[in-house]
Amino acid sequence: MGPAPTGQQLRGATGGPEVIEPSFEGTGKKGKKPSSRKRGVTESQAENLLQPVKLSKAELYKEPTNEELNRLRETEILFHSSLLRLQVEELLKEVRLSEKKKDRIDAFLLEVNHRIKRVPSTPESELTDQAWLPAGIRVPFHQVPYTVKGSFHFLPPAQVTVVGSYLLGTCIRPDITVDMALTMPREILQDKDLLNQRYFRKRALYLAHLAHHLARDPLFGSVRFSYTNGCHMKPSLLLRPHGKDERLVTVRLHPCPPSDFFRPCRLLPMKNNVRSAWYRGQSPPEDGKPDPPTPHYNTWVLQDTALGSHVQLLSNVLGSALGLKDGVALLKVWLRQRELDKGLGGFSGFLISMLVAFLVSTRKIHTTMSGYQVLRSVLQFLATTDLTVNGISLCLSSDPSLPALADFHQAFPVVFLDPSGRLNLCADVTASTYHQVQHEARLSMALLDSKTDDGFQLLLMTPKPMIRAFDHVLHLRPLSRLQAVCHQLKLWPELQDNGGDYISASLGPLTTLLEKGLGSRLQLLAHSRPPVPEWDISQDPPKHKDSGTLTLGLLLQPEGLTTVLELGPEADQPEAVEFRQFWGSRSELRRFQDGAIREAVVWEAASLCQKRLIPHKVVTHLLALHADIPDNCVHYVGGFLDALIQGLKETSSTGEEALAVAICCYDDLSRMLWGLEGLPLTVSAVQGAHPVLRYTEVFPPTPVQPACSFYEQLRERASLLPRLDKPCPAYVEPISMVCHLEGSGQWPQEAEAIQRVRAAFQLRLAELLRQQHGLLCRATATHTDVLKDGFVFRIRVAYQREPQILKEVRSPQGMISLRDTPDSLRLERDTRHLPLLTSALHGLQQQHPAFSGVARLAKRWVRAQLLGEGFSDVSLDLVAAALFLHPEPFTPPSSPQVGFLRFLSLVSTFDWKNNPLIVNLNNELTEEEQVEIRSSFLAARTRLPVMVIITPQDRKSSVWTQDGPSAQILQQLVILAAKALPVLEKQLMDPWGPGDIRTVFRPPLDMYDVLIHLYARHIPRHRQAVDSPAASFCRGLLNKPGPSSLMPVLGYDPPQLYLAQLREAFGDLALFFYDQHGGEVIGVLWKPTSFQPQPFKASSTKGHMVVSQSGELVLLPNIEAILEDFAVMGEGLVQAVEARSERWTV
Repeated sequence: MGPAPTGQQLRGATGGPEVIEPSFEGTGKKGKKPSSRKRGVTESQAENLLQPVKLSKAELYKEPTNEELNRLRETEILFHSSLLRLQVEELLKEVRLSEKKKDRIDAFLLEVNHRIKRVPSTPESELTDQAWLPAGIRVPFHQVPYTVKGSFHFLPPAQVTVVGSYLLGTCIRPDITVDMALTMPREILQDKDLLNQRYFRKRALYLAHLAHHLARDPLFGSVRFSYTNGCHMKPSLLLRPHGKDERLVTVRLHPCPPSDFFRPCRLLPMKNNVRSAWYRGQSPPEDGKPDPPTPHYNTWVLQDTALGSHVQLLSNVLGSALGLKDGVALLKVWLRQRELDKGLGGFSGFLISMLVAFLVSTRKIHTTMSGYQVLRSVLQFLATTDLTVNGISLCLSSDPSLPALADFHQAFPVVFLDPSGRLNLCADVTASTYHQVQHEARLSMALLDSKTDDGFQLLLMTPKPMIRAFDHVLHLRPLSRLQAVCHQLKLWPELQDNGGDYISASLGPLTTLLEKGLGSRLQLLAHSRPPVPEWDISQDPPKHKDSGTLTLGLLLQPEGLTTVLELGPEADQPEAVEFRQFWGSRSELRRFQDGAIREAVVWEAASLCQKRLIPHKVVTHLLALHADIPDNCVHYVGGFLDALIQGLKETSSTGEEALAVAICCYDDLSRMLWGLEGLPLTVSAVQGAHPVLRYTEVFPPTPVQPACSFYEQLRERASLLPRLDKPCPAYVEPISMVCHLEGSGQWPQEAEAIQRVRAAFQLRLAELLRQQHGLLCRATATHTDVLKDGFVFRIRVAYQREPQILKEVRSPQGMISLRDTPDSLRLERDTRHLPLLTSALHGLQQQHPAFSGVARLAKRWVRAQLLGEGFSDVSLDLVAAALFLHPEPFTPPSSPQVGFLRFLSLVSTFDWKNNPLIVNLNNELTEEEQVEIRSSFLAARTRLPVMVIITPQDRKSSVWTQDGPSAQILQQLVILAAKALPVLEKQLMDPWGPGDIRTVFRPPLDMYDVLIHLYARHIPRHRQAVDSPAASFCRGLLNKPGPSSLMPVLGYDPPQLYLAQLREAFGDLALFFYDQHGGEVIGVLWKPTSFQPQPFKASSTKGHMVVSQSGELVLLPNIEAILEDFAVMGEGLVQAVEARSERWTV
């Protein structure tokens, strides 16, 4: 007999992040001396932990060498810590190309050069006569309109040169791309090729002919087309080696004209090179009206003419300055992690290299700087310089014929000129993208200035996908709808300039429109355009509508989210007309309390959940009004997860208002306690100690009044008893609170006497509340239950010196010493730590209104995975709080959705073994104290729980995780979070809808050995299940609660009581897992040790059978009898016991 060897993730699964793996019995509890076997386990764990390096005395005091002194001096000057220097060096080693791979790439480039120069020429023909193209080869260009003047013939390139980051030594892995510029011979081109896309069509035909011949060459394993930086006017040809080197490198071919072929004056931003009559297919206007300028079109031509000069400039600047090259590589990693370098208009690696060159030219960067200093300098510049207002230029010439920066600002949103003074390097960068770059630079600088130990990890190793970085995301689909936007907004000049790309033409006006409408609600608006995929040379180029999705990310201002009013100008002001035109039918005249009559827009939103989604209403209204985009073309992702923390009948709120009602009732009761007359000692403090009072109860309590028909009344005790013939009544949990009494010399000094005095106070408290306020109370020796306004509060009287008295230990000689005991630690936790923490998290909710939703979603998910029993309520609240107090590299979440995604990310990526999670509540811990905490953590790691959470009040022991989770439970949570995160992100980023959003909340039941199915009739919280039942049982509550003379049944949950019995009876053989929020299944896992033969003892026969092995009597689990006991113990509650015998052998 033994457990199955596979599929048991809870028993030390592989493939997930490594955590400490003690036995099931060793869960970090104190007070028991470990056995020798457990000590062996502890010693083996210590081998896997980070430990301080032990040096001999001679090594410790050895004089440093000159090389070590120089390195220390460099580190002090060029980096802010030795750790950071090591991290940067390791990262650069990872992303740099090895010399061996460079040699293989160089050999491949040499072969490519030979192959290109051997491609045969073609006879001359008209541009519209493309019959010479071989069958199966398509021109990688949208030839609309098709008719155009000019002729073309192919000749081998006059020059083939390597350009870009590979030549400069700044390319980074994993995707190595080498750019090659093919200078087309002058004989191919004509003076008027600038006009009407002739040059771009010749360029595309040049590539098509090359593609045909190179595709037949066995050197190449792949020959495909792509767009250069997403620009559909500039296709490029991608070549990859054949065989095992296919992933080694991608060579990108860029045809370009001779650098001096086109006259620069014809390519200035105010010039036109696409005639309206040709583009629109109309006769030229008779009024002689000039054609609109085509700044983007002109820039794309200039980019091709300047390829060589830009490489020369960067080569001169970077040259042998290794620090500059390291800085450029780090900046490219920084951009890639934030997805800022993707698609048309991305802030590419080339732009960041040119920015480094600019800062070198202005002496803000020196060639002797380290890569880290270059990174800091560039981020500082980006954070403080707005190129949408004040452009910069690499041009040193004072030529009066050159256009001024103001001319470029009129044509482009972002301005950064190259050394010629004619080419705007940021022509394709939108204002939104640059503002996003600025925003990220500011966050990064704040992170670097904080000098935290994990700053490097957060800055350069943490990805920031849009769905995790922005509070709300919206998808516009289908993209063809943006054609109507261009017509509605009269964007013909922009369409003409962008060659028919209606996405690029409408993007700027759309973002400007939404930024104006969202106003104070918005912190940042960003857009994401995925790069167009490659396509085969036998296929037509992808159309604009097939180029993915236009996705907008909204980073919201928490302060502006709660307002429902957009206040406009007074009715007699001239701005009122503009306000009415902008808001349309939503604008109305309103009289305010100060007598002013103003234009205003009011959004209907009663709850915080609805207020968070006001941006959805703003966006859909403005897009429909001004851009002719109907609601069904806008897929808004902001509140899909809200349904998981809503009651079955409560779809307009996520519970914050219900929690606030309960807290108001608690405040009233607190005032009553403060004002009680007749207590022997006055009340010194009243503190909350329940999740409701810190806004983190998953499903908020509602005022209750039990229906008498569901209970038997015990008149003598004024109590109710659930009836067996009725469904289980509603679950009512008392809201716990602590009432501290003032100190007095009359308090006894013995623990038992204190308990008796406290019991007397509990009775007196109930009596006074009943007499003075008419409240229904029930007192016990440990607490007093009070029914007020339908809520039940559990008041516990506390004496501040009681924990200290419980610590007193008297020696045989009569000496008294203080020592922590389980009772003292528990009392201190419940009466001192928990109320302080509840107060701090209550304050956090006031600062960050999304905290409640995030914490409740996190707990809902953990419990839905049947792991809720392993994690204390407070520990999960603290993990959620860490997302707001330490959000780096993000900003604090403003919506539950993004907060929950970050919770999954934190759980799955945090190094629980080697780091404590420090939750700096109220910012009480200084940087020095946090460093000290981390140091003491490493020294004491083997004595601490597997999951360590530190707060200002609990700096060493991690009291909230002392009782769990075990290493296996934590590892299972890490694995489940790592699996759930990509699934949920993919669902939310799907432009056609998330599908079933509850998928990641459903538990994986295939891992359990036994499943115990329960009757829904006896599950009091059945309606809280992940998959809400279509119909459930009446739970004995009156629809209109009123005054009640009977105390409701408290904490009555049959599945939980059944679980407690199972654990007591079979806890040594199995683990039991259950979702307390309406779960219908209990999962059972056999412990690995339970199947090992045990020596026969008459006292250990429970659940076992006696068998003979090798002539000796041993005990083995009697599985059939145990499964039968499961059903017998849960009679009436258990529907079926499903034994999954394929997972274990008997």
